[in-house]
Amino acid sequence: MPRPPAGDAPAFDAAKARPASTHAPYADLTPDRVLDAVAACGLMPDGRLFALNSYENRVWQVGLEDAAPVVVKFYRPGRWSDAAILEEHAFAGELAGAELPVVAPLAFAGRTLLHHAGYRYAIAPRHGGRAPTLESVEELAWLGRLIARIHAVGARAPFLHRGAIDRATLVERPSRAVLASPLLPAALRDRYRAAVARLDEAIAAREATVGTVRRLRLHGDCHPGNVLWTDAGPHFVDLDDARMGPAVQDLWMLAHDERAMHGLLDGYTSMRDFDPAELALIPALRAMRQVHHAGWIAARWNDPAFPAAFPFAAEPSWWEQHVADLGELAEALG
Repeated sequence: MPRPPAGDAPAFDAAKARPASTHAPYADLTPDRVLDAVAACGLMPDGRLFALNSYENRVWQVGLEDAAPVVVKFYRPGRWSDAAILEEHAFAGELAGAELPVVAPLAFAGRTLLHHAGYRYAIAPRHGGRAPTLESVEELAWLGRLIARIHAVGARAPFLHRGAIDRATLVERPSRAVLASPLLPAALRDRYRAAVARLDEAIAAREATVGTVRRLRLHGDCHPGNVLWTDAGPHFVDLDDARMGPAVQDLWMLAHDERAMHGLLDGYTSMRDFDPAELALIPALRAMRQVHHAGWIAARWNDPAFPAAFPFAAEPSWWEQHVADLGELAEALG
């Protein structure tokens, strides 16, 4: 079975893993409510709505009568605290203030986190673009330099409310969600539990071998889908998964092979020091993301968008392969 691409799943952030709610969180987020939320900020929507690709949140491009379109993101209820969302907004603003090409939310009456009809949302300028090719040495170096500058800002202070790229978040919690889900066939539960435990031990051993690495505020989900390119160059979108973690987290998902990583690091190290020991963390980070992907699907299955987007997760054969993959990942890390 094909493994999920790096950018498919955002980081799992439930306070505690639990079965998905029986209530679809966006069931009453109608187009009229989207338009009303925009109008509540003093903007004048012209009725044009375009749903943008997002599973975790709901994101719409909204046309305005007297201005360029905006992008409206409705946050998934219960995922982040208000304090954590405001940290995301503050980080985006800090990056934009450092003249980095990052899309930051707009403020209305001094507030970036907005509320309407029980939903929390934010409005940002629309910045279009195309996906990066990640083939050109020049493009890779350019991205590497920009990520280094993002990290220079990220290293100024820690996040206090947004958590970290770690085993508790990306292995323990999502695996609990899988074990609590009816998607995992009963006949596979013991094998899944054993495979995750073995993989978690292998990840911990790899981290111990690498030793202490510096953790800083990151983009957190820096895959090609979150980088848009225009004639003026690249810009970064969607800081929804910004967390504390090692610098290599924002590099490995953009590097599809060693040549690409070399190009990114050429640009990165021209602006900021990079600890090469972090490269040994990439297999562990990749393994954690794969555990997380399955847990994310399991935890969100009662959201109607998930069965439609990931129908394979209803098939026992997919879970059989997933358990086998976890064993292979543990073997490779050992």
